[in-house]
Amino acid sequence: MSQRASPGESIDPRLVFLEMASRAASPAPSIRTIAGHEVTISNPDKILFPKPKYTKLDLVNYYVAVADGALRGACGRPNMLVRFPNGVAAPSFYQKRAPEARPPWIEVVTLRFPSGRTADEVVPRDAGSLAWLANLACLELHPHPVRADDLDHPDELRVDLDPVPGIKWLQVRQVAQIARTVLDEFGLVGWPKTSGSRGMHLFVRIERRWGFDDVRRAALALAREIERRAPDLATSKWWKEERQGVFVDYNQNAKDRTVASAYSVRPVPDARVSAPLSWEEVDAADPADFTLGTMPGRFADVGDRHAEIDRHAGSLDGLLELSERQERQGQGDAPWPPHYRKQPGEPPRVQPSKARARAEKYPLIEVSQGKDKKEALAGLAKWKKRHSRIAKLLEPADVLMDQMRGRSSAWYRIRINLQHVPEKLRPAAGAARAARAARAAPRAPRRPSPARKPE
Repeated sequence: MSQRASPGESIDPRLVFLEMASRAASPAPSIRTIAGHEVTISNPDKILFPKPKYTKLDLVNYYVAVADGALRGACGRPNMLVRFPNGVAAPSFYQKRAPEARPPWIEVVTLRFPSGRTADEVVPRDAGSLAWLANLACLELHPHPVRADDLDHPDELRVDLDPVPGIKWLQVRQVAQIARTVLDEFGLVGWPKTSGSRGMHLFVRIERRWGFDDVRRAALALAREIERRAPDLATSKWWKEERQGVFVDYNQNAKDRTVASAYSVRPVPDARVSAPLSWEEVDAADPADFTLGTMPGRFADVGDRHAEIDRHAGSLDGLLELSERQERQGQGDAPWPPHYRKQPGEPPRVQPSKARARAEKYPLIEVSQGKDKKEALAGLAKWKKRHSRIAKLLEPADVLMDQMRGRSSAWYRIRINLQHVPEKLRPAAGAARAARAARAAPRAPRRPSPARKPE
């Protein structure tokens, strides 16, 4: 019962997903006509999510079913590709440049990076584009906050609420409501969505009047104001060892950073998606309820919760005035991500654990590395077994996991903050042993920083 869409014709999401259930009796086709384009689906039965057994064809069908909503976040924007060719249980890789072998109807736009290099990135325009990306095993949509017709002026400020280890979903929702209040006071509208992982995103449409640096300044001012109002719940501190509660990640607004957009399928075992919510739903929402299998039905029933987002572009004037007041009070710029050029007024870009005057407060040791989270966590478990007495003294936030990103792949490291461990119990020699063990772990040839390296 293969579904074929003629130009301008939409597909009932329920019928699309009936195809998933009947796949064993009726093999899926290798070519689909979607939004007037012929889309070849290579190896449609390849399993991308082993636990629920979702295939590449399921991913294609999903994006066709929610295309109107997904395009509201990604359409007309350059998108970085994050590909999982062998599924979520295997390594993934980042791809900034659009594949040279692509259909003529796939649009690209040239981005220029501070290094002087350029990249032609994919600009999806319709459901056919989304299906083509899904065939490349791009689970997530990673659009830049700019439109292809103006790459210098973002039309979106992104509030990324990232809980530190041990923080419950309830606290994330509380911080989201505080962020909503602050945005409202400054004449801005936040549109909430689950991240598809442990956090939440608020996307804010803005007028295209400011460059990236000003948008980041506004986001930093917002983060600091949220922290000021709820210091026990939220933080704007950049360095992981200084964070507590929910981190309001202002640096997601730096140029060349991307965030998974609404309806993106996330690389987690149950195939959760980044689900747009109404504010009335935030306090009761459970991220586990929104998956590749359940979202099409919800979309058919309630539509896109962010359908009106483009009608509410606001001004950053208020937040930029707040930034000026904060600066007069002694709050200057905050650290930028690694590999960004040193900025005027930026404080020393040194981790507190490495600064001599502050190292005693944040005594960090690296205990594990791995090519994926599973391997890194296995190394952590071995370390805890060897140091069981110390492990009992650690708080959840003392375990810091970093995703170390190179140009096209990622690996993971785990560090331990020994701030809650008496000095006499700290494994001084153990740090060296852990470092030697970490160097022996498989990883990417180059050792990049914890943040995606902009070109």
